[in-house]
Amino acid sequence: MKSNILVVDDEPVARQSLSDILKLEGYVVSAVSNGQAAVEHVRTHAVDIMIVDLKMPGMDGLEVIQVVNQTSPETEIILLTAHASIESATQALRLRIHDYLLKPASPPQILASVKKGLSRRTSKSRVSAVASASDNAQDIYTLKDGTSVDLSRRQIKFKTKVEHLTPAEGRLLRILMENEGKVFSHRELVLLVQGYDTSQQEAPEILRPLVSRLRHKLEAFPSLSEKVVSVRGTGYLYEGGG
Repeated sequence: MKSNILVVDDEPVARQSLSDILKLEGYVVSAVSNGQAAVEHVRTHAVDIMIVDLKMPGMDGLEVIQVVNQTSPETEIILLTAHASIESATQALRLRIHDYLLKPASPPQILASVKKGLSRRTSKSRVSAVASASDNAQDIYTLKDGTSVDLSRRQIKFKTKVEHLTPAEGRLLRILMENEGKVFSHRELVLLVQGYDTSQQEAPEILRPLVSRLRHKLEAFPSLSEKVVSVRGTGYLYEGGG
């Protein structure tokens, strides 16, 4: 399915050139010339990415972002500005934007930012779906050899052996066990377990120590010791059958 992008810029040439760049890449592009029109469009259409100019007459980019954050929180936002300032950058970041680009941004810069924004949006949608499913998930798993995994108490038992998990270890194991066989990217797991978004480069470094500690604890249980599996260059999955 093609992604929907909204371009918001009061300069006709900038608006047209941005639209053309994105259309050539196969995106479905709409363009409007002011903040009010942008807000109306987002209220009535699905928008995956909004690229908005900071300085516009009437409703400026930051005001547009505030409204869109309320009406369509899943829309990823790229802010364009010809007049960079620490103040506007700080305000923009506080308003939960995906990226902040200086005008005139080059086509490769714009396309790279859009691609990253769509990837982030997909990750967040998947995280929301997993979180919703977790609300109705079971808390206790009993494996074939009698090992008991109590996710609500973060406790694993086998015969006389008992191991307790930290909150983060427990969340990680719950996500993987509840989605047996599903591969999660490093970035998705950081968002689900730690609660914040990070880059694809940073996520493996953040996750590695946590996975290592969890695996160390699982080693004491034969039916769990090989279950948290690395998928090279991607992330992790839980292999069932135990």
